[in-house]
Amino acid sequence: MRALAGAVPSESRLRADARRNSEQIRSAAIGAFQGRGLTVPLEEVAKAAGVSKATIFNRFGGRIGLIDAVIEEVVATELFAVIDHTRTIDDVGERIAYYLTAIRDLQYRQPAVNDVLLQTYPHSRQLMEICRAGSEINDELIAAARASGALRPEFTAGDLHALVVDNALALKHGERPPRDDYDRRTGYLLDGIRGCQSASGDR
Repeated sequence: MRALAGAVPSESRLRADARRNSEQIRSAAIGAFQGRGLTVPLEEVAKAAGVSKATIFNRFGGRIGLIDAVIEEVVATELFAVIDHTRTIDDVGERIAYYLTAIRDLQYRQPAVNDVLLQTYPHSRQLMEICRAGSEINDELIAAARASGALRPEFTAGDLHALVVDNALALKHGERPPRDDYDRRTGYLLDGIRGCQSASGDR
C-alpha cells in the first residue's frame, strides 16, 4: 500500500520530536542556569521546556549530562574569554587587576560561575575542565607576580583560589550585596594584595 501523499514517516517524526525536545530543554536549561545557577530543580527546567522531567533523563541522562551539554553557553565562553584576555595584558599588575575584577564580575552576574568554582558537580567532565583551566591561570599569575613584585611576596596561588572560592560561597549562600558595595570591596581586595613595587608605581 502506498503512503498517503504528504504523510511523514513515523520514525522521522519521532526523530524530529526528539530533536525539538532536546533543543527546548537546552534553551530552558541555559536560561535557568544563567539566572539561578546549576542547582535549579530539574522540574523547573522541564516545565520551562514544556516536557517531563523523565524526558530530560531520556535525552541527557540527568543533571550532569545536561550541565555538560550547556555549560559552554552558560559559563565557559565568558570565562575562557576572560582568561584569554588576561594573557594578552603585558603589565603584570594590570593583568592581575583585570583578571580578579573580571572574575568577581562574572561571579556577581552569573550564579552558575560560583557552582563551577565550588565544584558543586564534580562528576561533570566539562565543569572540572573549567576548574582546571582556572587553576592553570591562577598559577601563571602568581608566578609572574613573584617575578615582578606586583603582589605581596607571601601571597600564593592558594590564596588567590581561596579569595575566589570564599566569594563564591558568600554569593551563593549569603545575602547579595548592592553592586556599588561589591565593586568597592573589589578595590579594597586589590589594594590589600598588591606588592610594594606595584603600590609605589601607582603613586
